[in-house]
Amino acid sequence: MVQTTFHLWFPNIFGFKGGIQTYCAFLLEAIQNVYPENRYGIFLKHDKLSATNTSSLAPTQFHCTGVVPSPLRTAAFAAQLVTWGIWQRPNLVISSHINFTIAAYWLKRFTGIPYWITVYGLEVWDLDRPILKQVLHNADQILSISSYTRDRLIKEQNLNPGKISLLPCTFDASNFKIAPKPKYLLEKYQLKPEQPVILTVARLAETEQYKGYDQILNALPKIRQIIPDVHYIIVGKGTDKPRIEQLIANLELQNCVTLAGFVPDEQLCDYYNLCDVFAMPSKREGFGIVYLEALACGKPVLGGNQDGAIDALCHGELGALVNPDDIEEIAQTLIKIIQGSYPNILMYQPEALRQKVIDTFGFDRFQKTLASHLDGHFQGIKTN
Repeated sequence: MVQTTFHLWFPNIFGFKGGIQTYCAFLLEAIQNVYPENRYGIFLKHDKLSATNTSSLAPTQFHCTGVVPSPLRTAAFAAQLVTWGIWQRPNLVISSHINFTIAAYWLKRFTGIPYWITVYGLEVWDLDRPILKQVLHNADQILSISSYTRDRLIKEQNLNPGKISLLPCTFDASNFKIAPKPKYLLEKYQLKPEQPVILTVARLAETEQYKGYDQILNALPKIRQIIPDVHYIIVGKGTDKPRIEQLIANLELQNCVTLAGFVPDEQLCDYYNLCDVFAMPSKREGFGIVYLEALACGKPVLGGNQDGAIDALCHGELGALVNPDDIEEIAQTLIKIIQGSYPNILMYQPEALRQKVIDTFGFDRFQKTLASHLDGHFQGIKTN
């Protein structure tokens, strides 16, 4: 393949690390591994400056608009995307958010530059803005992180199924490994090594109550009737914390629930290894990288059966899927998992569970899948 110029449009990758930011960082690493000789323009809306050692494999130029005041940043970012697009005429634009892709839509109309979109979940479900519908229909390729999001888009927007390809989330297996329960965390939270621990890792934002931590809290009184010493830890911070604390008080769960707050990335693996089951019975999750991280630590996982968790848990092959609105089902399933009686033998084989999630969602698989999509795109251009 002759040298190609890629423009990648991301919200940010160097500061806050949410799900989209993590996905974007892996996408950048993978595409530069696949095409190390090509040129890259990386456009970052919210970052103020880039790390100097991030892209050693390819000629890369970063463009950051995080220094622009927030009220003007969207306009400045859009102007930068269009200006550099017209000047450099990249062979392909990959936009990591549908709102950014409005600029790609106009670039394509006036210059013919093809564009791809990555889609995750909430941001593309139930779309009603006409321009965003046009953006989707005119994209050369749509990369969806889950079949759940793909299928919803096809149904809601009447999209051609051949236009949407799957590129599921990935994770860094080297950062998440099987280990004994960390002694310092047992001491910190005054837990016994044999004490059953349920863990959820999620942002505690008022807009993200769909993650399902309320449901687990409501299920705890039922679980405690069978497993009195069970302890529930929620890792994450956000504006929803006061409401959660009130719910804990109302349910009289102060002695068996810990709100751990923000946990640095380097300690997150320790929290996974502290738990006996990772549970997040969400309803509106596009995929859920946290499921993969917990699985890589060899932990049984519970997720909801109404969103992208279906993909992350391979339709129940890698974990338990429950109705996220059914408190009784959540309680009984968690009891079975903790007692070792849930009918999925793989969930109790840590090494096999870890290997399965690496084989299915590891970075090598992610990179090969992306390479296949890109090769198909450029071969199609040659054919035409």
